[in-house]
Amino acid sequence: QVQLVESGGGLVQPGGSLRLSCAASGNIFTIYDMGWYRQAPGKQRELVAVITSGGSTNYADSVKGRFTISRDNAKNTVYLQMNSLKPEDTAVYYCNADIRPITTRRSYYWGQGTQVTVSS
Repeated sequence: QVQLVESGGGLVQPGGSLRLSCAASGNIFTIYDMGWYRQAPGKQRELVAVITSGGSTNYADSVKGRFTISRDNAKNTVYLQMNSLKPEDTAVYYCNADIRPITTRRSYYWGQGTQVTVSS
């Protein structure tokens, strides 16, 4: 089995920072792209940032210059550093990873989600 476990969400004031982490575990053979998505109440889930196994990154326009995605391949972990947070960043943030397990087919996996609330 493969699991993604997120941590680091919480309540922060506008202009503040948070760092999200997502660790993949289980019978993993290879991890390809890893990314972060978010879903605000009443809205569709949207891509925030993605990073390839080689370190190439892509960001949603709304977070460029404020958020940074990174990964530690040795730890099977992806991070999202969020700076200059705005109330509109409030959402449940989900980790996503394209993984080939040792014994089963390559597939996309999701974390359970972590709440980020930006409010004064």
